Amino acid sequence: MSYFTELAQQYIDGSWRPGHGAWDIIDFNPYNGEKLASITVASADEVDEAYRAAERAQKSWADTNAYTRRLVFERALRLVEEREGEISDAIVDELGGTRLKAGFELHLAKEFLREAIQLALRPQGRVIPSPVDGKENRVYRVPVGVVGVISPFNFPFLLSLKSVAPALALGNGVVLKPHQNTPICGGSLVAKIFEDAGLPAGLLNVVITDIAEIGDALLTHPVPKVISFTGSDAVGQHVATVCASQFKHAVLELGGNSALTVLDDADVDYAVDAAVFSRYVHQGQVCMAANRILVDRKVEKEFTEKFVAKVRSLKVGDPRDPSTVIGPVINSNQAEAVSGVVDQALAAGATALLHGKTVGNLVEPSVLTGLPADSPVLRQEIFGPVALLIPFDGDEEAVAVANDTPYGLSGAVHTRDVERGVAFARRIDTGMIHVNDGTVHDEPLVAFGGEKRSGLGRLNGEATVEAFTTQKWISVQHGRSQFPF
Repeated sequence: MSYFTELAQQYIDGSWRPGHGAWDIIDFNPYNGEKLASITVASADEVDEAYRAAERAQKSWADTNAYTRRLVFERALRLVEEREGEISDAIVDELGGTRLKAGFELHLAKEFLREAIQLALRPQGRVIPSPVDGKENRVYRVPVGVVGVISPFNFPFLLSLKSVAPALALGNGVVLKPHQNTPICGGSLVAKIFEDAGLPAGLLNVVITDIAEIGDALLTHPVPKVISFTGSDAVGQHVATVCASQFKHAVLELGGNSALTVLDDADVDYAVDAAVFSRYVHQGQVCMAANRILVDRKVEKEFTEKFVAKVRSLKVGDPRDPSTVIGPVINSNQAEAVSGVVDQALAAGATALLHGKTVGNLVEPSVLTGLPADSPVLRQEIFGPVALLIPFDGDEEAVAVANDTPYGLSGAVHTRDVERGVAFARRIDTGMIHVNDGTVHDEPLVAFGGEKRSGLGRLNGEATVEAFTTQKWISVQHGRSQFPF
């Protein structure tokens, strides 16, 4: 089937339908500009329909035996495996992901579906002792009800599934709004997988729309109890503010400005490989990407020469070509923004060891060094193929530089002494950091999330259970309570 022809619709209460908003989202291939689909946006009334459908369907779904619920996720996993080639093509076409990136995204998507199968059976209640004679305290772990999911453009299939599948597995209904640049991979395709897997109608709804049409209706609607948002910290701050005013729980996976640090005893060749992948995977459009690469001056010359040589060898071009490493960024605004960051850094005194051209949405890699310590570029997220090399003298300075950012999502440190690496990692203000590895990692069982402006809350494993369920205390008095009056 042609996903871009068949799935260019809203999916509400188990039916595929056109939206009734005032304008159309045009879905373009960012590499060649080909029009993939035209989708009339959903209106605020359709958002209401989606939430109400999820609310109606959720109650019987929550009462369904967990062993029965998990069958849906087993079938969904098989469908993703059977359709892997088609889904990979869609990722390449809709978001300019390379073949390597599409394979990486699909591998993780399947891992998270495998975990969703297990999550259906994960919530367990407890019986807790009471100081009151004859009283039994039961604490039940129950679904929150309905979860709103807002997913980004960079890993749309994975990051939609990462919230949608666990929320459903734990007994909730879901309304998903994908990013307007990836409405199929991040939205309709997810709905199609679950529809074909036998998920009851109404439980999962996909609304393809934008704040220009619906305002804050996704956030302020009375039905959802949790909003799971992945995106920029600026929008995340707005989501958090609105959710707080509505007494909703927000799970926020936001941007980063991660540092990969190379200590003086590191395996330089290995550190170069890790740093190049961590900075340039998916054109640098990854929240965990190594924005800053910190290198001890004792190995700076060797590392820099090898790093620049490897980056220069990366093939830029058509993402359908399996040998391409760097494809297009998502749109022209992003291409201009990345080019602007490089120009800003150079104007402030940075040196370009490699200065890539921008042709359309293809942004060639750049490597910059010599940035002034007060440069704002050092403290912002660069969502594109630009590496900042920062020399330091000794571990103390490295810790200070790594922490000099409003973000705290990921990080890495390279050293031949593992315990030195762990000691260094413990001093970095970040939610995740990896010793002798890259900065880009996500695993189904390990808590994923950031500190500072990189987010609130965690997902994966037990953290997902915490995010999408709540606790309910039911006490039973087997004897008779004594009341003071």
